[in-house]
Amino acid sequence: MKTIPPDIADRFSKMLKLRRVPVSQYGEYRKWLEYYLDFRDKYPPPPVRSEHVRLFVNKLRDKKQPPEFLAQAAHAVSLFFETEPRVNPIIAEQSTLPPAASNAAGAHEWHASDSDSASLPPFQTGDVPADSPSDLGIGRKRFGARYDEWRCLRKTKSPAWDEVIDGLAAEIKTRHYSRKTLKTYADWIRKYQFYLKDRQPAELSAAEVKSYLTYLAVDCKVSASTQNQAFNALLFLYRHILKKDFGNHTDIPRAKKSTYIPVVLSRKEIDAVLDNLRYPYDLVVKLLYGCGLRLFEGVSLRVKNFNLDARTLTVRGKGNKSRTVPLPELLIPELEKQMETVGLVHEKDLAANFAGVFLEDQREKKYPQAATEFVWQWFFPQESLTRLEETKEQRRYHIHDTHVQEALYAAVRKARLRKRVTSHTFRHSFATHLLQANYDIRTIQEMLGHADVRTTMIYTHCIPSKTAKERKSPLDF
Repeated sequence: MKTIPPDIADRFSKMLKLRRVPVSQYGEYRKWLEYYLDFRDKYPPPPVRSEHVRLFVNKLRDKKQPPEFLAQAAHAVSLFFETEPRVNPIIAEQSTLPPAASNAAGAHEWHASDSDSASLPPFQTGDVPADSPSDLGIGRKRFGARYDEWRCLRKTKSPAWDEVIDGLAAEIKTRHYSRKTLKTYADWIRKYQFYLKDRQPAELSAAEVKSYLTYLAVDCKVSASTQNQAFNALLFLYRHILKKDFGNHTDIPRAKKSTYIPVVLSRKEIDAVLDNLRYPYDLVVKLLYGCGLRLFEGVSLRVKNFNLDARTLTVRGKGNKSRTVPLPELLIPELEKQMETVGLVHEKDLAANFAGVFLEDQREKKYPQAATEFVWQWFFPQESLTRLEETKEQRRYHIHDTHVQEALYAAVRKARLRKRVTSHTFRHSFATHLLQANYDIRTIQEMLGHADVRTTMIYTHCIPSKTAKERKSPLDF
């Protein structure tokens, strides 16, 4: 068993005291930390900390540990993560990932952008080694100990279905859909393949679709949104890949769609969260709230998107649709300082002869110098460069959205909020607070980038109805 180094043990003890863990449980918490450090040495940690906690807890569950011990172990590891210092990219020296780490980072970043079709590594469809199937039959592969989120694109024992997935990837790329759309559709098609037990795609008809959707609704009891997602994936499969009749499935049992009312924070609650966030995540969240951005829009901002003189920000949202939103006057000093920080990082990159940042589509072929120009640099750059195995180039990517989510999760816990807060909560709060300030609903729709005003109207349910009129008879109306 690995012993805890003295410096880590000291920081961990202070964190236990700070988080008011009962003194009687200190020994148990240190024991779980020892187990975790031993586990981390045996299995290289994935980029996302929450994923490693899950793997560690699953390992303990395999050893028949009771649920209360699993919860205590997860809490101990989360406290340990709070003691680990993060490297600030402003003062950190330029570092280069070793080949193994760069592969994992590249695979992790590959699906990071929602609608920004960056020139990242191409769709990988290599062979998958023998692995244990999941509950829905999709194979698993490990990069070290990391779960392969893009396993749906890799080869299986059925060449016919592999051709279907290749065709899906080509169709998605042709239509310039996002990578998340590809991942979601490919996942559902692989689940459909497993449900049909590798039955040949050429033999399929509309009857199999009806059977599978009924299975999801009746046996799996999935939500309405999940069922609709599967429906759309199979519709795309039949219409664009298999070129078959999809059929009319109005008689299929459908889950009742619930009415969703967004969670909204008050200004006091937002300030409490921001007070517990560190650089650069505090600035990211301020932009999410101050400009009403989606998370992927915030992390994928480039220098050229900012017009500090005009106090405007150009945002590239879903479907590559652009919109312009005003910048908060309160953030201008921080944004100017961040712009200087990006400039310093860019100068170091140029001195190290890096190949530039990732660009969308074939923009680099049209503008060969764009990748190394300052205006195309990420406004929130990743701390280290990513090494591409194909070209041996060093390129820079923006910070990953999961890192923001992790930091936000910890900040919300420290703020002791009694609401379920995600990164999208700040976008909800932005719209609701504008509505409370008597902004026109069409103006809010344009600032949010909604295609339909009915989507924006949901925020009218987030504020209480007020009547300030004096009493009158309806005859006087």
